[in-house]
Amino acid sequence: MRTTTRRPVAPGRAPTRRRLADLTVLGVEAALVMLAAAVGAVLNARGVGLHADAAPLYATWRPHLGWGTPAAVLVAAGVVGVGVRWAGAARWGPLLGLAYLASVAWALSLALVDGWSAGLTERLTPQAEYLHEVPGVRDVPATLAGFTGRILDFQPDSWSTHTAGHPPGALLVFVGLDRIGLGGGSAAALACVLVGASVTVSVPVALRALGADAAARAVLPFLVLLPGAVWVGASADGLFAGVVAAGLALLAVRGRLAPAVGGLVLGYALYLSYGFVLVGLLALVVLALRPADRIAALLSAVAGVAGVVVAFTAAGFWWWDGYQRVVERYYQGWAADRPYGYWVWANLAALVLSAGPALGPALRRAVLAGVAAVRRRGPGAWLIGPVAAAGPTVLLPVAAAAVVLAADLSGLSKAEVERIWLPFAVWLLVATAHLPAAARRWWLAGQAATALVVNHLLWTVS
Repeated sequence: MRTTTRRPVAPGRAPTRRRLADLTVLGVEAALVMLAAAVGAVLNARGVGLHADAAPLYATWRPHLGWGTPAAVLVAAGVVGVGVRWAGAARWGPLLGLAYLASVAWALSLALVDGWSAGLTERLTPQAEYLHEVPGVRDVPATLAGFTGRILDFQPDSWSTHTAGHPPGALLVFVGLDRIGLGGGSAAALACVLVGASVTVSVPVALRALGADAAARAVLPFLVLLPGAVWVGASADGLFAGVVAAGLALLAVRGRLAPAVGGLVLGYALYLSYGFVLVGLLALVVLALRPADRIAALLSAVAGVAGVVVAFTAAGFWWWDGYQRVVERYYQGWAADRPYGYWVWANLAALVLSAGPALGPALRRAVLAGVAAVRRRGPGAWLIGPVAAAGPTVLLPVAAAAVVLAADLSGLSKAEVERIWLPFAVWLLVATAHLPAAARRWWLAGQAATALVVNHLLWTVS
């Protein structure tokens, strides 16, 4: 048998090659964004129905500054300057608390670039939004029983766009806020920010519970400076991201009660967005990565989800009927005009701007780390080996990427994914644990710069 001997790699050459590969992926991301913007501009000029003035983002071009500008720069400078060091050395509890406060400050300061009223209060109050429907909900059981009948458009009592496009759980969140005296746009926007910022706690807690403590600390600053925070204070999708992340984190925590509560939370998430049925893949990955009691945790989680489904069904809302009506409603509106051939790839450019430029290089490194881990397990480990060997920093972002790909190819996510995919983007960023420690500040600076440029050049729309 003929054998070959690999030449030893010169010291320093492998890291250099990996850096060049990172920069190559970064260049591909930049080219994708520029191409999507250029093609979008041409299509808009020709009158093609993109319904997005600043495609691939659902926004309008409006360079501006605001009194949130210096605050956003200060938060970014603080996290980039000392965030990485603190994340690696601080005690866990205080670190999570500080990270959460920094995340809230980041989202609020970005929103306040547009001013308090335009950046927060008025975002959830237009006729297409949830708050438009809140005053009309006087009887919750009756609303649930008749919800499906009002989904289709062009009838006298049709739901507004966002309410019709989601299961009733989304509307009930804002109805609940109103019932406890927190009605109005400001309270709703602040709720989105406060809940949305909790991903900075939930995702690291999940990683730590799954045995990846160092990764949890490495990822944390990237979650704080999430470029998608531009949309956290401007749409309910920030709140949805916080709910989904909390549910998945509870599945990871040891004990039987936490997975049951996690199932309840994720069960309710199914009634926030029809697309969250895809979160099931992430949930299965989290349960498979648990160090113990996987079957018991799975059963507890399923029982929690089932309890929520039974409750909504008993109240008169059947999820599948709602989904079928929403697909029909979807093509009664702009989706009928928006060309699939553009959005199927331009959506990915919007995701790059929402998750940040670190996404591509981090995913590349995570996939390579996963392949190397599986190879070390040997050819007989392909069924179980990936879960045991690759670990959460590989499997969670890969699962999130699969979810995003499924949503993209479905044709039910044409445009506006910079906010719609926020619940998945935060799990994609788990891959940043694979970025070299020496370069993390540079990548963080790129993340912050992306958010600042987008927020100051564009007027984002929810």
